[in-house]
Amino acid sequence: MDCLREIRGKQAHDPMFMEKMNTTSSWRCICVPGPLIVGAGPSGLATAACLKEKGVPSVVLERSKCIASLWQLKTYDRLRLHLPKQFCELPLVGFPADFPTYPTKQQFVDYLEEYARKFDIEPRFNETVSRAEYDSALGFWRVKSIGIKGEETEYVCRWLVVATGENAEAVVPEMEGKGMEVCLDLCNHNARPSLVVRDTVHVLPQVMLGRSTFGLSMWLLKWLPIRFVDRLLLIVSWFMLGDTTRFGLERPRLGPLELKNLSGKTPVLDVGTLANIKSGDIKVCPSIKRLKQYAVEFVNGKTDSFDAIILATGYKSNVPSWLKEREMFSEKDGYPRRPFPNGWKGENGIYAVGFTKRGLLGTSMDAKRIAEDIERYWKCEAKHRTAFTRSALLQQSSP
Repeated sequence: MDCLREIRGKQAHDPMFMEKMNTTSSWRCICVPGPLIVGAGPSGLATAACLKEKGVPSVVLERSKCIASLWQLKTYDRLRLHLPKQFCELPLVGFPADFPTYPTKQQFVDYLEEYARKFDIEPRFNETVSRAEYDSALGFWRVKSIGIKGEETEYVCRWLVVATGENAEAVVPEMEGKGMEVCLDLCNHNARPSLVVRDTVHVLPQVMLGRSTFGLSMWLLKWLPIRFVDRLLLIVSWFMLGDTTRFGLERPRLGPLELKNLSGKTPVLDVGTLANIKSGDIKVCPSIKRLKQYAVEFVNGKTDSFDAIILATGYKSNVPSWLKEREMFSEKDGYPRRPFPNGWKGENGIYAVGFTKRGLLGTSMDAKRIAEDIERYWKCEAKHRTAFTRSALLQQSSP
């Protein structure tokens, strides 16, 4: 049976569905034959492109007005990719040859927009998913979205791809009274910034021994255990940067790569900030205890006045706020419960992309796996539809 006919047939016997159809004029239901992808960032685009290459259509929902909204609307202008471009490419299409090793923010956005055009990916913008839940009676996912004018839409699909990623919602720390590169920007424009460091942090040179630090690490990991590579990175960092503890930047007990694997906490690749910290142009401060009217009190008891406070405290997953599913995703942090490389697939046709804690490289790996998996189901259903159609035609033609 055609999946769309199956959905509509079951909906006709769903009292809640029929009640909503009769009472809500601004509500509509859309049956999606292929997968529904939530999020039009790099993760969603990569998955849609891989599916498109395999002949599987998809629908992409995006709460903002553009693709890669975090990059386009929430980042500072001087931002560059921290890793060499070869580690940040999406599947099937590389960066232009004339792009530098570390593309700028605008170059990366241009790359993503061209990527979407190449694969004819046209997300449905300004649709915020408010709820997604598997309907066991229907055998499909029901995904509800709200438009900018409050209009409601329910999408019904067999496969749901969660591509909202690790950075969907801003982290606002609890402070009574309510980024290192940002500090460098302020310093370069004659400001007097102070950097609040609340936790231990690994600061590494962006380039080591003539190679990118990340590229060197990946090369060494082919032959050496992770702890040995971590020791080598820290030794070289000490010779190049000195003892960062002297400047208020204490290192974690675990090495940078091991810490990244276990917690997702990324080491800071220094692009000039440390030199300004050493010279005193950037002041390092401990955690904030409370905010006052025109001043900040720190946990060490000291107080200082500031013209502005910039929260460079990062982002987090927002999956628990809208996905009503507790088997695949953790309610605590919004990440798949199963660690990489096994967190990309759940039960009942749900998938996750962009939650590997391994950047765009991990995103590409998951996007390929998801497309390959859905393709198998898609082809299987196509065979059943073809067989059903042939059988019906034979019955009609027989005397």
